[in-house]
Amino acid sequence: MGETMGSVIETPMQIKSQIAHRPWPMPMRPWVMAQSWCHLLFAHWPLPPHIIARLLPSGLAVDTFDGQAWVGVVPFEIVDFRARALPPLPPLRRFVELNVRTYVIRDGKPGVWFFSLDANHRLAVEGARIGFSLPYFMAKMRCEVDGDRVQYADQRIDRRSSDGVFQSHYRPVSPVYRSEPGTLDHWLTERYCLYAASMNNTLYRAEIHHAPWPLQQAEAEIQINTVTKAHGIWLPRIEPLLHYVHRIDMIGWTPEKVKTPTP
Repeated sequence: MGETMGSVIETPMQIKSQIAHRPWPMPMRPWVMAQSWCHLLFAHWPLPPHIIARLLPSGLAVDTFDGQAWVGVVPFEIVDFRARALPPLPPLRRFVELNVRTYVIRDGKPGVWFFSLDANHRLAVEGARIGFSLPYFMAKMRCEVDGDRVQYADQRIDRRSSDGVFQSHYRPVSPVYRSEPGTLDHWLTERYCLYAASMNNTLYRAEIHHAPWPLQQAEAEIQINTVTKAHGIWLPRIEPLLHYVHRIDMIGWTPEKVKTPTP
């Protein structure tokens, strides 16, 4: 299926020039890293909010759509990871990642909370754990692309987490489209910050920026999916809501401590 958006690589300057879709202004300080996310699948399941609320740190509230919380399993490939003012680093030029995520809000800023982030690159795992307080874990992973079909496999092998496996093949089945504000597609994907908590439960917010998501409807055959069980999340036995993204280029900022409201 031909791509009409999401195929042209954007520079950080081009990324920064697209701001009309942002829900709040970009940070005034310099961005620190850029990367591209490719062959990405959003697989989402609805869950009662109380199931998610008990898994969140103090200071974060569950964000809901029509009264439902949502959990996403997101496999993809990262390419051209680079720090500001530096070319792509050869050791980090390409690696595979899978996220287990949900949606939260703090101070009126909706964002993403990650239960886990599996990756198959030790430097990426340890660097993100130290620099962003994110729960990255080592995994054996494979992402093979044949035309518009993606064959994906993830097996978590990190002793800091329980085992988890995800195996699927997926592909896009519609033209590329931009989601409309107020729709579930938009609510699930158009989020421009992530939240993380340090070992002492200090809450951080990291801002990101990219163009609006070039979404496609997708189909997937998920053979194995146990990556949520390490977090006490049992997904409902229903078909997930699926979206595919060929590529999106992004920039990000270092985390900032979330201020505690003054009594």
